[in-house]
Amino acid sequence: MKLLLHQLGYEQRVFWRSREAAVFIFVFPLLLYALLGSVYSDKIDGRPAEDVLLAGLIGYGAANTAFAGLAIILVGRRESGVLKRLRATPLPPAAYIVAVLLSTLVIFALQTVALVALGRLAFGASVPENPLGLMGAVVLGVACFAGLGVGAAALIRSAEGVSAVVNVIVLPMAFLSGSFGPTRDFPAFLQAIADVLPLTYYLDLVNGVYLAGDSLFADLSALAIVLGWGAAGLLVALRYFGWMPRER
Repeated sequence: MKLLLHQLGYEQRVFWRSREAAVFIFVFPLLLYALLGSVYSDKIDGRPAEDVLLAGLIGYGAANTAFAGLAIILVGRRESGVLKRLRATPLPPAAYIVAVLLSTLVIFALQTVALVALGRLAFGASVPENPLGLMGAVVLGVACFAGLGVGAAALIRSAEGVSAVVNVIVLPMAFLSGSFGPTRDFPAFLQAIADVLPLTYYLDLVNGVYLAGDSLFADLSALAIVLGWGAAGLLVALRYFGWMPRER
């Protein structure tokens, strides 16, 4: 436990000292919310736009933080030899992975609080209808998208290309799933793509707990799909993830 807590503290220090990581992972969703909140001023699907966009940006934050951020960190450390050197230290590999995941959870939880505070102060957004459900959704988002992030890290070979790969995945997924605004007028083929994306179902859960006060378990099919995507990513990671730099 002592090694785990020490590594967790180290992960937090490394993250906040990296301006690029802090801006891309933590600040970017806040910036998007500020921009979109200034554009949408009426209602979206019968609800205040600032509330709907806030819930959507929480969903985007989960994918950006736990999927993109984690994949970038792990690929970069693997290819630079950091993970290889860690295997020679007393820190157990499992403790390292848990520390990284807990650090990701802390970052996303803080980001969610910052989004809610920004929404309240700048746009008059509502407080969550089900705060405990939202806390559960934060943990669920990290569990799902971190699984996918570790799976992606196992497949991406180049540290130079990892940012491009994850952004090509995350940004279109967020757009199609509804993180940035309504999708009801999208063409049928785009809606069909959205229907298989994990963020679509995660947003259903976030919208339920944030906007309607539903239980996190109100939509069991959406919950199962989100967990299924996370488990699929974990299975890929167990099969292909390595600690050694890839041969070029």
